[in-house]
Amino acid sequence: MDRSVYCMQSIFPKIIDCYTVYYNMQKSFTQKVYAVVATIPKGKTMTYKEVAMKIGMPHASRAVGNALGKNTDTKKVPCHRVIRSDGGMGGYAWGVEKKIALLKKEGALK
Repeated sequence: MDRSVYCMQSIFPKIIDCYTVYYNMQKSFTQKVYAVVATIPKGKTMTYKEVAMKIGMPHASRAVGNALGKNTDTKKVPCHRVIRSDGGMGGYAWGVEKKIALLKKEGALK
């Protein structure tokens, strides 16, 4: 159920339920993003848009970036392998220079 509809139907004592629904929706989105990114092999990249399309939300490129920005396990979820559609690097929690170095080391960049 859409969070806004659920919350509008709720009354004040159920505000915690609204938060729970929202939290679970966010968690599910993030898990989907991480699952896709975990499949990107060394030496390959995907764009934020491609990841969004794979999870069935083609207009959620920015949300994909936000989810990856919260990634704490870069061994399981190699978020450095996700780049912008225009070929730019996008962000990286440890700095863009580190992202470029990792992609070069893996053979995804020359």
